[in-house]
Formats: sequence, C-alpha cells, structure tokens
Amino acid sequence: MNSFIEKSNFFKGNSPEKIAAEYGTPVYVYNEDILRDRMHKVSQVITKYPYTANYSVKANTNIHILKLALEEDLNCDAMSVGEIEMLLKAGFPEERIFFVPNNVAAEELEFAIHNGIMTSLDSLEQLELYGEVCNQLGLSSDDRSRRCAVRINPGVGAGHCEKVVTGGKKTKFGIPEDDIPQIFEIIKKYNLTIAGINQHIGSLFMDPQPYLDAVTNLLRIAKGFKNLEFIDFGGGYGIPYHKLDDEKDFPMQDFIARLEPILDSFVADYGSTPLFKSEPGRFCVAEGSVILGRVHAVKQNNGKIYAGTDIGMNVLVRPSMYDSWHDVEVIRDDKVVARDTLMEQTVTGNICESGDILAKDRPLPKIQRGDLACILDAGAYGWSMCSTYNSRPRAAEVLVCKDGSIKQIRRRETIEDLMRLF
Repeated sequence: MNSFIEKSNFFKGNSPEKIAAEYGTPVYVYNEDILRDRMHKVSQVITKYPYTANYSVKANTNIHILKLALEEDLNCDAMSVGEIEMLLKAGFPEERIFFVPNNVAAEELEFAIHNGIMTSLDSLEQLELYGEVCNQLGLSSDDRSRRCAVRINPGVGAGHCEKVVTGGKKTKFGIPEDDIPQIFEIIKKYNLTIAGINQHIGSLFMDPQPYLDAVTNLLRIAKGFKNLEFIDFGGGYGIPYHKLDDEKDFPMQDFIARLEPILDSFVADYGSTPLFKSEPGRFCVAEGSVILGRVHAVKQNNGKIYAGTDIGMNVLVRPSMYDSWHDVEVIRDDKVVARDTLMEQTVTGNICESGDILAKDRPLPKIQRGDLACILDAGAYGWSMCSTYNSRPRAAEVLVCKDGSIKQIRRRETIEDLMRLF
C-alpha cells in the first residue's frame, strides 16, 4: 500500500504542520500540478472532431480553480446564476459558459439571455417558460438567444450511489424521449431553435461501457434533430477513491479508443459534424485536493476506537450524504505514518450528529491525539458542499503552486462572517 501523499509529492516539500499552523485546521490544500494534469486529460478526449470539455463548476467553484480551467482551455457548465457570476469574475467569456439549470425562475433565464449565454432546458415547462421570456423581452425572430438546448433523459442511468444517478425512469432530470414530439411543438410556438442536446446519466464511472452505451443512445436520438450545432454527452468519469488499495485509474485511453468509432458512424450518417462536448467535474478536481485536520481526541466506546477530528460533515459531507469512501492518511511530525501495522478505527468529526463519520471501521495506523488526518480526493464536492452547521465557520483553501509556493485562495471564515447577515 503506497502513500498517495508521498508518491505524488503532494505538498512539494512544504510542511503540512506549517500549513496547518498558518491557515488553521481544517484546511483544504490543492496541488496545481495535479489539477492541471487532469484538466488537460479531459481536453483531449476527442481530437478527431470538434470538441470541448465543459468543466462542471458545481464540483468546485473557487475562482482560482476556475482560472486554472480557463488557462487549460476548458469551457464550463453552470447550474445557477451564482455559478455564472463566478465564471464571469474568473474571466470566462459568455460564449464559453453553458447554463444547465433545472426548475429555475424566469429571472434566471432572463439573466442568461441578457448575458448571451446558451441555456439548456430540463423540462417541457422550462422550455415553454424560456419561450415566454424571449417573447416578453421582445426578442426578434432571428435573435441568437432564441437558440437553446434541451436536456434529454435517455431512460438509463448509472452511478456509484442512487443519489448521483441522473438519468433513467426514477430521476427528476431531463425530458423523456417519448416527449420529444412536444419539444418540436413548443419551439414552433415560440419560434425557438434547438441548437444542441445534452444528457448526464450519473457519476463516478470506472467502467467506460455505461458511458459509451449512453453516447450511442444519445446519438441515435440526435438523428431526430436537424442541424444540431452541438451534442453534449455529459460527464461522470470516475477517479480511484480507493488509492491506498491500489485501485486503478479510469482507463481513459481505452475509453477514447472505443469512443471514436461510435462518433465515426454517427458523423457518416448525420451528414454534418456538430461540436461534441463532455461535462467532467469530479475528474478535473477531485484528486487535486486533500483536507488536513487535527485529531483532538481518541477514545474507546464499547471496544470501538474513535479518532475525533475537526473535519466534520460541515467540512466534507460526502461520507455522510452518499456513504462515500475517502482514503485517510495519518501525518505525525510532518511524516506520513507507515501502514505496516493497522488497526480498525473510526474517524469522526466534531459535529453533533451520530452520522458525522468520515471513515467507519477503517484499517489505519494507530492514531494519536495531535496527529494530522489527511483526507484524500477532496477537491470535488468538498468545499462546494460545505456548510456552517453548528455555527462553525468554513475552512480556508490554499494552493500548492507549480513552483512549490503556497498561495491562500480562500481565507478561513470567522464568527463575524457568520453574524454579518443579521
């Protein structure tokens, strides 16, 4: 079992203890090299045809991370006006933002229209509302904002957990294939044009086959739409959360090799070549961050050992919400504690909830008070899902830059920040 921290040189010679002392714990620590590497990989998924990788911003909205995505030539998907504003502040031009909301008010659609941002509508009623907003704004029949996209529910879904399955017959997302005739009725009524179609069937695929099946299915559906400008296959590429057990990476090169002939067949039949898109989020940022937290108490309850840290479910909610696995490395005196001798321990946070558990009954080196717990793969749906539950201020974020320097990219919140809205 290899240490990911050591193998990746994650801290690039910086002292974890000094980072913890300067920025407090818990603290999110990012590695620029890893972030850029993963972003570059997704930008190369399709090279034979026009293609863009749209980073799914909900995974991590830190503006400094968004700027890295911009520099790595990614476009972005936004789920809310707030995410659009973040992208604009980071420097993304409007044409590189794709708005993919669900169940939003007319005001959000109007905001996207005013900013010239392509929008995908998630339901027939949202498509109708978009048409109403266009008419209320008095847009001419040839205004580019009358171009929009629709999200298709392909009838199949997949993912590591039921709560992340976003396609299929038991999910809220997308327009079912049977309702496509009504799409054409609505766009005719409001003089809209379908510029593209998109889907997203779920998250954390380590086997490419479900994704390839979904691509094949969406391309079949796409043949029913004329002159599409783009087809968006969604995201979901997985990352190896069980690193310390030597779990393999997502087989990206095998996936690419199997994807190309599917695209070849479609292009030959369709008569034109649309822009192809994907929506990676987790793959871009998950492995590029760890959380450092302090162990404040170790105790035994009825024969079980509990290591109590300051990394509560307010800091990382995924284990509590999704039963997600995150590897844990133990750092003592600035060194990763060897995994030669392991004992079963449960790592918990400091939130007043019985479900505030990071790692249950996990074989780990013996943990001591004062150690640093290092939670791996925290860059996706980590800080972006943080809360102030129990009135605990949110953590700082720092970046280990390419040159090895440490840069604070979000300061730690204070109690005064929590009071400011009252």
